[in-house]
Amino acid sequence: MIKMTIIGSSSMDLVVTASKRPNKGETILGESFKTVPGGKGANQAVAAARLGAEVYMVGCVGDDEFGEQIVNNFTSNGVFTTYVKPVTHSGTGTAHITLADGDNSIIVVKGANNYVTPDLVEKALGVIRESDIVLIQQEIPEETVEYVTEICFANDVPLLLNPAPARPISKTVIEKATYITPNEGEASVLFENKDIHEALKWFPNKLLVTEGKNGVRYYDGENEILVPAYPVDAVDTTGAGDTFNAAFAVAVAEGKSIEDSIRFANRAASLSVTKFGAQGGMPTREEVEGNL
Repeated sequence: MIKMTIIGSSSMDLVVTASKRPNKGETILGESFKTVPGGKGANQAVAAARLGAEVYMVGCVGDDEFGEQIVNNFTSNGVFTTYVKPVTHSGTGTAHITLADGDNSIIVVKGANNYVTPDLVEKALGVIRESDIVLIQQEIPEETVEYVTEICFANDVPLLLNPAPARPISKTVIEKATYITPNEGEASVLFENKDIHEALKWFPNKLLVTEGKNGVRYYDGENEILVPAYPVDAVDTTGAGDTFNAAFAVAVAEGKSIEDSIRFANRAASLSVTKFGAQGGMPTREEVEGNL
C-alpha cells in the first residue's frame, strides 16, 4: 500500500440542480438542493483512499457543523485526519455549485482553507517525508503551494500539482513539481500566449493537460500522446478532475507508466460522473480494475 499526503481544501458543497442556468437578473425554479462534503483536497483524499492508498489529509475546517461533518466523512472513508485543524475564527469553506445543461459551474468561498499555511504544513513534515507522493491544489494560499514544492523537492518526494482554480504559478514551482495537471483553461493561464503543444514539449512526462471527454494529452519525450477518455452517461461532473488526479497519483506511485496511470485515472474519473456529488461516484479499486 502506498502512502500519500494531500495538502489542500476541505469544503461543504451546496448543490443546486436546475434545467438551465439563470441569466443575469433572472430568477428560475430549481429542481433540488443538497449539501455534500467536497473541496478539491478533500475530494482527492477520499478518491485516493477508496483506491487503496494510505491517505493523510492536511487542511483546515471551521469549528462548526460543516467542519464536523467533513471530518466525520474523512474518517468513514479511511482518511487520516491527524493534520486537519479546526479553526475558530473562520467558517468552513463552501462551494456553491449549479448543475445544469449536463455540466457544472462553481463559486468557492475559501473560509478556513485560507489558514492552510506553511506553519500547518510544517507540523506534517514527518508524514510528508515518508510519503510516496504528495498532492496539492490551489484553493489554499499561494505561499503554501510554494513551500510544499520546496519541501518535496528537497526531500525527493514526488509532487503532483493540480493548478486549480487557475492562477499563475512561478517558474520555480513548475520546474520543481513532478507532475502538473491543468485542464485546457488552466493551461492557458499557466502558459499565457504560448501554444499548448509547445508547452507539452517543454515538460515531457510532467505536464498532463486534461481535456474532459476527449481524454488527457502529454508529451513522452518523442511524441505527443492523447489518452482517450471512457465514454459514459454523465449525471454530475463535479469532482471528476479530483478523481483523475487522485487515481493518477495512486497509479504512478505504485510504479505504473505515465500512459497506464492516465488510463487508470481516466477510467476512475469516468465512473465518478455516473452518480451525484463530487464524492458520490468516486469508485473503489475493484470497480476501476473491473472496468479496464
